[in-house]
Amino acid sequence: MLDLTQLPPEAFRRWDESPDPIFYAQPRFVTHIDAGAIAAVTQLYREYFPAGGDLLDVCSSWVSHLPEDIAYRQVIGIGLNAAELAANPRLTQWFVHDLNANPCLPLPDACLDAAGLCVSVDYLAHPIAVLRDVGRVLRPGGPLVITFSNRCFPTKAIAIWLALTDHQRCRLVEGFLQAAGVWRDIQTLDRSPGGGDPLYAVIGRRV
Repeated sequence: MLDLTQLPPEAFRRWDESPDPIFYAQPRFVTHIDAGAIAAVTQLYREYFPAGGDLLDVCSSWVSHLPEDIAYRQVIGIGLNAAELAANPRLTQWFVHDLNANPCLPLPDACLDAAGLCVSVDYLAHPIAVLRDVGRVLRPGGPLVITFSNRCFPTKAIAIWLALTDHQRCRLVEGFLQAAGVWRDIQTLDRSPGGGDPLYAVIGRRV
């Protein structure tokens, strides 16, 4: 894992430091990875998210990539665009909340079973604080599945993300979870389907 103590504050800055709600004010009803990578995300959720459980979709949008044949008791979405969140058929509740302005989730302690953060970890200006608070709202043993590819909005990604290779980004996300101090059994998986977008996952369980 990377030694995050050696990273300067500039590593977490973005080219565009204007408030994120401005950038995300216009709905984008598109997917940001291809069909093969989406299928890989869905398979991970099938493996790690308990059927009938209470889920959190961090940095949510109009689609959550959850398995269509599995029901969950609730799926709470946290995102930046109300129109996208309202259009997501899997969300039972959602909040417009800027995690870069306030990394604390508007949720009580230990209220959820699992969480997903899909292709958005690279946009978090305070990733360790956010991942620590995701741990706060999960019950003990609950998994957090962080997935990412090699595509992004470069003006909104943190500087260090843009400077690293895919392999190094995996180590970086592992380091975020380790530094958050509330995750165990941290592992990295390469679920790239081949012939399209790569797909990587870093997974931890709430201590």
